Amino acid sequence: MTSFVTGGSGFVGGAVIRHLVGSGIDVRGLARSDVAATTVTGNGGTPVRGDLSNEEALHTGMSGCDVVYHVAGVNTMCPGDPGPMYRVNVDLVRAVVRAAADTGVRRVVLTSSAAAIGEPAGVVADEKTPHTGRFLSHYARSKYLGERAFFDEAEAQSIEAVAVNPSSVQGPGRADGSALLLRYALGMQRPIVIDTTLSIVDIRDTARAHLAAAIRGKQGRRYLVSGASVGIREAVAMLGEAACRAIDPVILPPWVGVIAAPIAAAAGLIGRDRPICTEMLRTLLHGQRFDASLSISELGMAYTPLDETFKRIVEWLVDEGLTQR
Repeated sequence: MTSFVTGGSGFVGGAVIRHLVGSGIDVRGLARSDVAATTVTGNGGTPVRGDLSNEEALHTGMSGCDVVYHVAGVNTMCPGDPGPMYRVNVDLVRAVVRAAADTGVRRVVLTSSAAAIGEPAGVVADEKTPHTGRFLSHYARSKYLGERAFFDEAEAQSIEAVAVNPSSVQGPGRADGSALLLRYALGMQRPIVIDTTLSIVDIRDTARAHLAAAIRGKQGRRYLVSGASVGIREAVAMLGEAACRAIDPVILPPWVGVIAAPIAAAAGLIGRDRPICTEMLRTLLHGQRFDASLSISELGMAYTPLDETFKRIVEWLVDEGLTQR
């Protein structure tokens, strides 16, 4: 079996390549730079130079492949210019599907996001939860529109399309984005946090879900991939146990965040150049609870316990000098 992976030099794409290679699959990975090509090679794949807008590169990478994994995407909160995000996460999704059809690939697995579900606050969401029509961030909107473009184009091109919708993907190798929240909690004895619910999936489980979707996923279906949904107090306690020390958070009610957000933004305490920006705060205040039972029953997923994920994260952060025990 031969597969083509876009975004193979990234956090999720790299894990997908390593898992595929470890499963005995030959992998080609799209690489838009020398650094990306070196990363793809290090992950065990064969780099194909080019980017998502390079039709020739897509055709070269996909020719003779059985499955395409479209992992590449822009994952940014509070972008100064959201235009490039929409181009990559929406417009170029169609280009990938068309290239797959041109080269005879029959199945494409899209890395979507749980953010594309768009559930009401307080709801335990699954794949069929109706979207509210409101978006917490440009990222969430771009993933929702990108997923719709993916299934629409796949139907037009007679491609077998399956989407994987991970919740917050965490694990060794990630130090930015939402991982900054974990680093913040680990860096203080009494971190100030908002009372909310987090949904987290281990990076290894995310990679496994992609191969499972390619093998067992039903055409036209999306699969929520989430290992655990926990309250912030429980999450911080698990982090403390993983770091072998007590962390006693100051937990603020959500209404404090609603009131403080515009003040903090005006004062420059949150923003594009800060660890926390308005879109991330809005997402945190909304909270997340997901039902991943469909991925268990149809894909055969078995999820890593969250405390084990946190232990691996802390060990990696300590080794990298990004936190202390």
